[in-house]
Amino acid sequence: MGLISGVFMGMVFGIALMAGWKQMMRYRSTKRIAKAVDIKLLGSLNRDDLKKICGDNFPEWISFPIFEQVKWLNKQLSKLWPYIADAGEMVIRESVEPLLEEYRPPGITSLKFSKLSLGNVAPKIEGIRVQSLKKGQITMDIDFRWGGDPSIILGVEAALVASIPIQLKDLQVFTVIRVIFQLAEDIPCISAVVVALLSEPKPRIDYNLKAVGGSLTAIPGLSDMIDDTVNTIVIDMLQWPHRIVVPIGGIPIDTSELELKPQGKIALTVVKANDLKNMEMIGKSDPYVVVYIRPLFKVKTKVVENNLNPVWNQTFELIAEDKETQTLILEVFDKDIGQDKRLGIVKLPLIELEADILKEIDLRLLPSLDMLKIKDKKDRGTITIKVLYHEFNKEEQLLALEEEKRILEERKKLKQAGVIGSTMDAVDGAASLVGSGAGMVGTGLSAGVGLVGSGIGTGVGIVGSGLGAVGSGLTKAGKFMGRTITGQSSHPRRSGSTTPVNSVQENGGAKPL
Repeated sequence: MGLISGVFMGMVFGIALMAGWKQMMRYRSTKRIAKAVDIKLLGSLNRDDLKKICGDNFPEWISFPIFEQVKWLNKQLSKLWPYIADAGEMVIRESVEPLLEEYRPPGITSLKFSKLSLGNVAPKIEGIRVQSLKKGQITMDIDFRWGGDPSIILGVEAALVASIPIQLKDLQVFTVIRVIFQLAEDIPCISAVVVALLSEPKPRIDYNLKAVGGSLTAIPGLSDMIDDTVNTIVIDMLQWPHRIVVPIGGIPIDTSELELKPQGKIALTVVKANDLKNMEMIGKSDPYVVVYIRPLFKVKTKVVENNLNPVWNQTFELIAEDKETQTLILEVFDKDIGQDKRLGIVKLPLIELEADILKEIDLRLLPSLDMLKIKDKKDRGTITIKVLYHEFNKEEQLLALEEEKRILEERKKLKQAGVIGSTMDAVDGAASLVGSGAGMVGTGLSAGVGLVGSGIGTGVGIVGSGLGAVGSGLTKAGKFMGRTITGQSSHPRRSGSTTPVNSVQENGGAKPL
């Protein structure tokens, strides 16, 4: 009897133990699932959501990394750097030297690499984030840092001055690079790569200039000219939405879809300015306005003499490639003998404009777009503009793209003929794109600063219609139009400008009144 009761009690105890174990495991599994759901929900919260939940008890040590660390990639990059540097040097010579010549500032006759070596120190990739995975494309942003030991010497030549070797020392680059991989079915599975620098955070390129066997003072303002050229190339060619498209692997591909295309047209009327700062010791300033979205397509108004409340009422048409990221820049200068002084500058983000709605805006002028470096923060007056944004259809986009290329070629011809000192010089009533016909319209290339003679040059206007070419009046206009020689602003910057029509910075913004 005792044996039977013992067996029975053992069976009951075993069954109870197994049932308890099963219940405990089910409970733990339920808790794990609930915790995983909570963690997933917390993972989807951002910093602001957590602050609302936690209030003042929000721990500061919680971080939200945007970029994923890639230490393994940096190790491989260090090993491969000697080979990458050799290839990079060749690519830089082939791609950057033509840009140096195209963006060469007035006063410099030649700007080329005398020596180019990227050194032995590899750049560092702080992190990578994948922006999008579209069909046939991968878009990623790379946090790029480089404080290397390159050996870069520029051969600079100017009129009546022998060639001066200028060494770029202590070069440091801090930027975020956007890379778009166009995928293909054939090996190496990538048919093209698109490379651009993001505008936010602003690309930072630091360096020091040193003359080898000479002096920087041999060419007045040389340091500022080089700074300005570097900044303009970065802004106008490399900074998003502008990009470089590189075919890879010898696979034939149509890269037209990857290239930057005109998105819309800005019809801008510069109406007037009020309460401008007087830069003259005797009399009043002679203001004019330089307008651009890209430094390569600068236009300017007429000069209103001896007036701090000028009225221009001039209309220009500018092309926008990316309304989301680009800005309209307006700079007001005082026309002077030799050097023109900046009276004020302002920028208007295009994203603030609505399609096909005319807006009249009063903007407050600033001494500089980078106000942190400015000591004189007195009021510079206001400028009134009327602006209308029109978005291109497919047909207008193609016509605008062809016309944009043609205008660039004409500006290069003007530069070669000596009519303008640089392809970035602002032109009076410069070519603009009009309607679907994308015709070239000019208000006339009037007499410039460089006029010599007792007579007054009246200038010859260039008027074209539809897709017509520039008229024969171009050569005549060149004889009467002098180069726009302008000077530094009253507040220098790190990458300064001896030619105000070339100067631009990305900080700051328009302040509607």
